[in-house]
Amino acid sequence: MTERLAGKVALVTGGTSGIGAGTVARLRNDGAQVFFTGRNEDAGTEIAGQTGATFIRHEVSDVDGWADVIAQIRDAHGRLDIAFANAGMERGDGSVEDISLDGWNGILAVNQTGVMLTVQHAIRAMRDNPDGPNGSIIINSSMNANRAMGNFVAYSVTKAAVVALAKSAAIHCGNQGYKIRVNAILPGVVETALISNLIASNENPDAMRAGYAGMSPLKRMGEVEEIAALVSFLGSDEAAFISGADLTIDGASTAGMMGL
Repeated sequence: MTERLAGKVALVTGGTSGIGAGTVARLRNDGAQVFFTGRNEDAGTEIAGQTGATFIRHEVSDVDGWADVIAQIRDAHGRLDIAFANAGMERGDGSVEDISLDGWNGILAVNQTGVMLTVQHAIRAMRDNPDGPNGSIIINSSMNANRAMGNFVAYSVTKAAVVALAKSAAIHCGNQGYKIRVNAILPGVVETALISNLIASNENPDAMRAGYAGMSPLKRMGEVEEIAALVSFLGSDEAAFISGADLTIDGASTAGMMGL
């Protein structure tokens, strides 16, 4: 365990799998007290047991449930220093021609409204920290904020929207005199358990892996630990002058054309 985040209290939404789960482990390893939310109670209990973090069953789009999430954090530690708005989904997506209104609204509820609620409640909590308004909020966007997918219209739109949310919130906090920073990270293809399982179940796993890896000029996928490390850095005092940024972490996937 390191001391980078010693004394800090963190919240991770969507912390029961993938990047969220990896970030829970990283923030704990770096010394933070960590609370994380999600819908999968079994996974939450297991991760809590492994890391010493505290699991709260909550869906980010559940407006009424937010008061209890913040109350549990305040009751335990009296402050909130880091919030990672990570929860997201793709289920029900499609092209702009094919997506249903239910599919569209379901994705927006989690990926856009849920992120807004996370940022809103985090700011309110951080505003009341005993040593004054301070903290760091990180939004998990995607490289698809810059390179939209034709077959995932709602995901692409919401990931672009939350980059603007980060910038707006950062400006607001600065104008209010809060030492609360807000940034967005834009990961490329990351080899989560979900991606690994998709590759393993494909009839040609080698070709599928090569396809994912080939999206980056570095010729590989990102690792969960690499994304979690960036979140930890942005949550630390080392990043005290970084706010309103959109930080790409995609192995140059969106930097430009690779050429022929």
